[in-house]
Amino acid sequence: MTAQLQPIVFDDLSGWDDDDHRTAFDAFCVSARKMVEAPYKTRGLGVDAEALAEIASKALQHPDIGSREAKTFFETHFRPHRLAPGPIRDTGFLTGYWEPEMEASRTQSAAFPVPLYSKPPELVEISDAERPATMDSSFRYARKTDEGFEEFFTRGDIQNGAIDGRDLELVWMSNKEDAFFVHIQGSARLVLEDGGTMRVTYAAKSGHPYTSLGKVLIERLGVTQAEMTSDVLREWMEAHPDELDDFLALNDSYIFFKEVTGLDPDAGPVAAAKVSLVPGRSLAVDRTLHTFGSPVWIATHQPLPGDDKPFRRLMIAHDTGSAIVNAARGDIFMGTGDEAGLIAGKIQHSADMAVLVPRGDVLS
Repeated sequence: MTAQLQPIVFDDLSGWDDDDHRTAFDAFCVSARKMVEAPYKTRGLGVDAEALAEIASKALQHPDIGSREAKTFFETHFRPHRLAPGPIRDTGFLTGYWEPEMEASRTQSAAFPVPLYSKPPELVEISDAERPATMDSSFRYARKTDEGFEEFFTRGDIQNGAIDGRDLELVWMSNKEDAFFVHIQGSARLVLEDGGTMRVTYAAKSGHPYTSLGKVLIERLGVTQAEMTSDVLREWMEAHPDELDDFLALNDSYIFFKEVTGLDPDAGPVAAAKVSLVPGRSLAVDRTLHTFGSPVWIATHQPLPGDDKPFRRLMIAHDTGSAIVNAARGDIFMGTGDEAGLIAGKIQHSADMAVLVPRGDVLS
């Protein structure tokens, strides 16, 4: 384990006894089924994926477990470790995200002029060994050429037509603001012009470092981070159409999508861990540090929007995001649609965070 993990006991987790552990257990089982098929990769914090898979197998043997038994299950098989905050903050930090529900069309028209693109075939994920020495070490995606790997186009390049005419347009949105929020959230439930529906999710990204446009606007307007909620950001974008392309191009990172078919209409979007997200229980984490499927305890210092008590809940590491960096940094999936979005967009909370690490005798 790394210095970012400090062993503690369950009594140190404020609110642990009051959580609905059966609901947390159900969320754990969502990724447990995937782990039993093939364990996730062990990441930087050292939470062992093979040990998690062994616990996952045990969990699936108890489909009718009660909340008290679920609490005992977690306490038996795991030990909590406090997550050290990053270099900028003295506590952990929590935000929220959601699956937008928006209008779209499979065909371009005056009403639907803005594309979401599918992944270009030459854009591939690269390893550290494959990455050219001249390319920044943060790049995980690059363009594959006959001569090797090179940086893919920036957002500005793509906005200016760099991949036009290649039949990569997956679906068309009604405006740039809608497309922007699909990029930020990484998935969407689309109500199509012809009356059907379509689910899209993250397929790849350009590889360029992510720049938070919210932070750019904070500096530009001289407001606080708490004031820069998603609805405020959208209002600014809608009020400044002539500046929008240049503003968006400040973030070189660009997201590509794929259609998801065969998904239960009531299920959440497919996450980076290749499972459907569970509202209020799935957490996006730094994928370079956290092993997917790990239980993570969250205890905010203030209530979330609409609540009267601080948020204290066992989450499961199911997803990731470009802005989710450092061990004690999380992003709660709040659900689908405008109501979830209004809540998620206002979550900017300090929090104490702990990851549940498999006990050393799990594999014995």
